[in-house]
Amino acid sequence: MIKQLESDMKEALKAGNRTKANFIRLLIAKCKNKSIELGRELEDSETIKVLQNSAKQLKDSLKLYLDGGREDLVDQAKVELSCIESYLPKMLSEEETKLIISEIIEETGATSLQDLGKVMPVLMKKGQGKIDGKMAQEILRSILS
Repeated sequence: MIKQLESDMKEALKAGNRTKANFIRLLIAKCKNKSIELGRELEDSETIKVLQNSAKQLKDSLKLYLDGGREDLVDQAKVELSCIESYLPKMLSEEETKLIISEIIEETGATSLQDLGKVMPVLMKKGQGKIDGKMAQEILRSILS
């Protein structure tokens, strides 16, 4: 995964797209920092988690930029977000998420909102990074309430 990022950065530099190249360089740096923190090379799944965290931060920033009326930063954040999402696995749809939630509710025997803490960890583990936690929590709350 890191090699793919490095290759894409070189291609962006050759194409003259300095903005994309700089952003990919930032992603590579985040991955290398995580690698140093762990004291070993990152596996692809760990690299994906770093990218997912970066995407989540960008989404939060995007919301703040929209609320603050900073259109210049909104456009930049959207470009960066689309760049990150090109490396991430496709997220499950709302229907697919509902099916998995229903299965887990049956497995755990959850019946009320108090059981949210039982279901969410199992759901996120079963989803393996392909489930949007915020959407899943909203669906789960509507089913259990």
